[in-house]
Amino acid sequence: MRIIDRAFFKRNVVILAQELLGKVLCRKLADGQVLRIRITETEAYGGADDSASHASHGMTKRNAPMFGRGGTIYVYLCYGIHEILNIISGEVGDPQGVMIRGVDNLFGPGKVTKALCVTRELCNHDITNSQDIWLEDDGFKLNGVQELKRVGIGYASTEDQDRLWRFRIIF
Repeated sequence: MRIIDRAFFKRNVVILAQELLGKVLCRKLADGQVLRIRITETEAYGGADDSASHASHGMTKRNAPMFGRGGTIYVYLCYGIHEILNIISGEVGDPQGVMIRGVDNLFGPGKVTKALCVTRELCNHDITNSQDIWLEDDGFKLNGVQELKRVGIGYASTEDQDRLWRFRIIF
């Protein structure tokens, strides 16, 4: 397996969301065990111009990691219950992020973070050199990608709600 480097994350968020499909998300636990799980569903958030993005109203303490360089981890608490894992794309100051929505047979971003023991302690980690969370490429070939509307963004503009920025592997 090849660990994915920084150059992979320096791309547009919609492209990155599709390119992350099939990659292996790795999480080293406190006991030294490493969990490896394949990414099967992602969702793109396009920054300041995307009303569904946390960055649409500018930088805050909560969303500051979105303004970091590609490969930065952004984990936030949703509804006071679920930790949600995102990987930032692009350049510093251009807030774009990919939510990891599904892995293997688990669908739902809260289920993903529970399965991988992801918490906000990983927020701001650099996925390209972290000892706790990283991505690997094992050469998995996709049969196809399904493009869907994003979910859970009823607060966003109709145009942004209608974007086909959720991507799922077709098995």
